Amino acid sequence: MRGAFFTVESNRALAPGVFELVLAGDCSAVQRPGQFVNVAVPGLFLRRPISICDWTAGSMTLLVRTVGRGTAWLEKVVRGEKLDVLLPLGNGFDISAVPDGGTAILAGGGIGIAPLYALAKALLASGRRCVAALGFRCASDVFYADEFAAIGCEVAIATEDGSRGQRGYVTDVVSAYCTHGRRGTEYLFACGPEPMLKALAANGWTSSTQFSLETRMGCGFGACMGCTTETTHGPARICHEGPVFRVEDLKW
Repeated sequence: MRGAFFTVESNRALAPGVFELVLAGDCSAVQRPGQFVNVAVPGLFLRRPISICDWTAGSMTLLVRTVGRGTAWLEKVVRGEKLDVLLPLGNGFDISAVPDGGTAILAGGGIGIAPLYALAKALLASGRRCVAALGFRCASDVFYADEFAAIGCEVAIATEDGSRGQRGYVTDVVSAYCTHGRRGTEYLFACGPEPMLKALAANGWTSSTQFSLETRMGCGFGACMGCTTETTHGPARICHEGPVFRVEDLKW
């Protein structure tokens, strides 16, 4: 982990309350998709943890949902502004768990989609097949579906009101895909609200699965113990031992 100043290259709206930041700076320390950064916000004591959506050696992309004062401030930053960033944080996804030539289902709910984009790129580059199952409330909330398709993912969308894609939840898309596919041969990666992840776990995804957990954080690097969750190996800090866990290690 190290601190650095990044320069805002662009800030664009993606959907109501969701925006994309592209930041220029040294990202050479980032190692795995699923890691995150901690961004300082003027006037606020705690930094804001944000998943890394994509990165190169000299830039990173963050997808952010506006939920409070910190993210509302970030929503207004403009090109050229400097942001104080800690990176990289967390363990990230392990793509070696997917067999060569295997299929990975990437299930994302809302802003939980963010870390799955870089994961999809890594999986596709290694010869794995990817299905991006993306869940939203309605058609106007949909974002990054085209970006997933452009890199070679099969994209399946669910909206709660049926205004785009399949009516229902992302869990329904995953279940439908497996019913018509080859259940037992796919590997599942998921990020989203805890009820979504628990529903996937309850639906039989009890192995060959990695979940990235979303939670409030204090320090973001393991010192304060404020984001601890119980696992089969004892208490684990979501910011440090996580945010990615094998589903069989979670005590749900």
